[in-house]
Parts: sequence; C-alpha cells; structure tokens
Amino acid sequence: MGRKVDVTITYLRQTVRPAYAPPPRPGRQLSILRAHKPPVHFYRYLYDLIGGPWHWVSRKRLADDELAAIIQSDAVHLYVLYVEGVPAGMAEIDAEETPIVHIRFFGLAPEVIGTGLSRFFLSNAVDLAWSLNPNEVRIETCTLDHPAALALYQKFGFTVFDQRPGRVTLSDEKDSAAR
Repeated sequence: MGRKVDVTITYLRQTVRPAYAPPPRPGRQLSILRAHKPPVHFYRYLYDLIGGPWHWVSRKRLADDELAAIIQSDAVHLYVLYVEGVPAGMAEIDAEETPIVHIRFFGLAPEVIGTGLSRFFLSNAVDLAWSLNPNEVRIETCTLDHPAALALYQKFGFTVFDQRPGRVTLSDEKDSAAR
C-alpha cells in the first residue's frame, strides 16, 4: 500500500508582477513551448520524469479521462522546457480561478537540476502566469520537494501566506510517486 509521510505544505503568492531583471539565458540550446491540450500519455511522462524524485502523486491517482479534463482545459497552460531538443522541465499554469492564477506544478528533469536552468525557467513561468492578467500568482511547495524550492520561490518575489500540515502516501512501487 505504501507508507504515510507527514509533510508541511507552504503556500506562496505574488500580488504584483515582479520587476526583476530576468536571469541570463543559459548557453545551451533551449526552448519553452506550450503543449496545447497535451495527450494524457505525454503529460504522465513529464509528470513522472519531473515529479518522481519529489514524490508527486496527486495526478497519478486520476483516471485518464479525469486527467484529460484538467490538462486539456482552456484555462490550463502546460509549458515544457526543452534542452538540446529533449523535454527537461514542466510548468503547469492554471487560470481556472482567475483572478488568481496558480503555478500548479513546476520542476526540472533530474539530469538538469543544478545547472542554473531553474532560475531561467521559473522566470519565464512567472512571466507567463502574469501574462494572463491575474491579481495574484500562487505557487506551493512541500517538505518533499527539492530542498532549494522554497528559497528559490522567495528569491523570485513569492511570499508565504499559509502553511499547513499534510500527509502523503508514498507508494512502494517505483512508478507511483507524491504531490
């Protein structure tokens, strides 16, 4: 069945569009493309690749039709970071609750973590979220995420507005992870 792990979920927000200079573009072949109404199999691939090390599970528990209804909504914008032509990151921006826009999932593939791409990609994701003209952009993290996630979000101008305890069931299976 899996073991249960207590976590702390931290909720952050920006109430004004940040006015920082964007980080320099890393010296690699990069592109950020929107996957418009992505097929479920592609989304699951990205979710597993990027979320696996951090125990993302919430979308794994959804049936294909439930997941498709979310990710193929006109209000959901999935952006994929490609490095040298290979998927290396995802940012899921959800405008379903406008005027609040949520960056629901953000992360990088394990092989590009620590290369400086997170700052570049997050800067772009935040800008894309603000391009939807919200009053507020939110993101969340938990204690199972990368240890630098919270500090990175705060460096980008997100401020903590709530913290709550949570419980995540970690699967014993390799192909089932948590968030």
